[in-house]
Amino acid sequence: MRQLRRVISFPLMAGTLVSGTLPLGAVPTLAQAQPADEVVNCEIMIVGGGLAGTAAAYESLLAGRTVCMTDITDWVGGQLSSQGTTALDELSKQRALAFYARGYNEMRARVEAKYGKLNPGECWVSVSCFLPKDANSILMEMLVDAARKGGGELKWFPNTVVKDLSLNAAGNQITSLTAIQHSPAPGAEPLNTEPLSATIEDAYTYDDSPQFSKTVIQFVPVEPPAGDSTAVARPADWYVVEATETGEIIGLADIPYQLGLDPRSHLNPSSPVRERDPYCTQGFTYPFAMERTETVQTYDLPDYYSTYEPIYGFDPRPTNAQVQDAESYFDFVFTYRRIWNAKPARQDTIFGVPRPGVGDISMQNWGPGNDYNPGSSLDNLIYSRDQLEANGQLSPGGWMGGLRTDTLRKGEENSIGFFYWLATSDTNKSLFADDPVFGDGIKDPYPYLLYLEGLDSPMGTVHGLSKYPYIREARRIIGRPFPGYEDGFSLNEVDVVRKEEAFTEDPYYQQALSPEEYLRLRRELAGPGATAALIDETPADEIPFRTRARIFPDSVGISQYTIDFHPCYGEYPVEAVNNYEREGVRQGHGPAYPGQIPLRAMIPQDIDNMLVAGKGIAMSYIVAAGYRVHSFEWSVGAAAAQTLDFSLDNGVIPYDLVDNLPSREPLLEQLQQEMEADGNPVMFPDTSIFNEDWEGW
Repeated sequence: MRQLRRVISFPLMAGTLVSGTLPLGAVPTLAQAQPADEVVNCEIMIVGGGLAGTAAAYESLLAGRTVCMTDITDWVGGQLSSQGTTALDELSKQRALAFYARGYNEMRARVEAKYGKLNPGECWVSVSCFLPKDANSILMEMLVDAARKGGGELKWFPNTVVKDLSLNAAGNQITSLTAIQHSPAPGAEPLNTEPLSATIEDAYTYDDSPQFSKTVIQFVPVEPPAGDSTAVARPADWYVVEATETGEIIGLADIPYQLGLDPRSHLNPSSPVRERDPYCTQGFTYPFAMERTETVQTYDLPDYYSTYEPIYGFDPRPTNAQVQDAESYFDFVFTYRRIWNAKPARQDTIFGVPRPGVGDISMQNWGPGNDYNPGSSLDNLIYSRDQLEANGQLSPGGWMGGLRTDTLRKGEENSIGFFYWLATSDTNKSLFADDPVFGDGIKDPYPYLLYLEGLDSPMGTVHGLSKYPYIREARRIIGRPFPGYEDGFSLNEVDVVRKEEAFTEDPYYQQALSPEEYLRLRRELAGPGATAALIDETPADEIPFRTRARIFPDSVGISQYTIDFHPCYGEYPVEAVNNYEREGVRQGHGPAYPGQIPLRAMIPQDIDNMLVAGKGIAMSYIVAAGYRVHSFEWSVGAAAAQTLDFSLDNGVIPYDLVDNLPSREPLLEQLQQEMEADGNPVMFPDTSIFNEDWEGW
């Protein structure tokens, strides 16, 4: 019988800070700052090599910039590679028009060229499912070609984490970043042998260890050329792009941000809470890959399996004539995110794609299954500011990545246990056991599955899990105050949601909101005649809805996807028997209009030479549930790069482009025109206050 690799915690050297186990309130023993082994200069410093970071690097290289980029893993691409989710989340009309940022379209074209088809997995959740290790190769080739074409220089630092940063005397610019790069210690196992929970604390520690040799790197600005009288005076010597998966630099720099559920208001009316809950964030997932085999495979029982078994199950069965029994349901699950179809000519189909065959590979990202959904202060993954302060991570030299190591470990064990459940179990989550359709006979053992592990496997790890978990929610900045946003700019539910019928027919909203709040909600969503409705004090139920997203004058990118939740669980621990999602979190679930990415959502408070890309922009929990997908990350990363290139060329900081809004901003308009001309759209086709027809989207 094959043994599924045991998830372990690597023993750290004495005296190091263990962020996952240090009691809140304890005073850690802090590592001393160490002199740099290497000093590296760059114009654009990108922290995080995920899709947003890769997009920012791609555009910066095309612009001829000197780019430094770090990532905790050794792959670029984030959710498309190191997080294992190579099933592109897209909506049909945007996809049909290929209305994406140019780099995203190039990535899709390169996938098609490599495989001879866009969907080599013939999955049915998307029109494109493929192997994570190939995503890394494709994206690296794109960066090399962009540097060659644009004359830029890429300084890529894999297996590297930022440990500390320095600010100028005024405290409004980052002047340097101190990072730690790790490589295998002499005689140690290769990188990607152990899962993240067994390596992350070591990665943030300066000293060499039995598993890692360390190099301390200091990143600083490129010095301007001496004696160049034509050079534009720059208010910032360089720019930092925060593109990490969890908002690390946001936490490390201690700038204002939000985390978890937002307080219910007329701006986010579907929130289930009246006071912020920073611990209920979207669940995270460790994907893995499994291959359909001709012969039965057997596995030893993982010693932690019984801990997680109570939460394993499938989403409710689809009402489809092809899915009538346990075997067909498994075919439904396997093909959902199949990333490789060995023999695509098979005629027997399900949901319009060939049923599973020998040699096919499926990536699993499933709930309730290998999703892990903590929601309390005892097990939340991303530490809140109060927790960071209590466990010493905001003290000099104390930063350890801002994540709870023990929760990472549980997510890893949960995912490996889920595979064992798929292969061996005939039980389904107890919550559904009495359901006459869903609970009865929907799960049989399926032993014809090979768990794929090894450095040459689709995930590129010895343990078989993705190198980094798929993260759906990060620390989200609170933008700077603007007229109408006195508490700080943010994208809110009312800016993108398409729920006109729910707002009028679902009694939740008039019960959950006060009459004053409900009136303000309807005014926020007012369509033609909004001004007249305000002046005439039109009753809430008579105010017409707009049928489009809010239009922002400073939009520098686009995004559209269904507002889709993987909510935290209601009880601690996640694996408690009969535990389930926190009640009310899915209230905001549903369609969204084609939306925009305002530049104001990318500009943090306090620091002038940093832009935020990826999931860390200023947006509510509900907006983040729709803005977390692949094309959004690429669009916001491209927007960051082009904004910073424009700022360097014109001797301004990004805030200068928006500081006079809502008045006209000529430089902002110039930037938007350049982005559109370069193939990076800042708005969807026919966007205007006069176009209310978005039914086709």
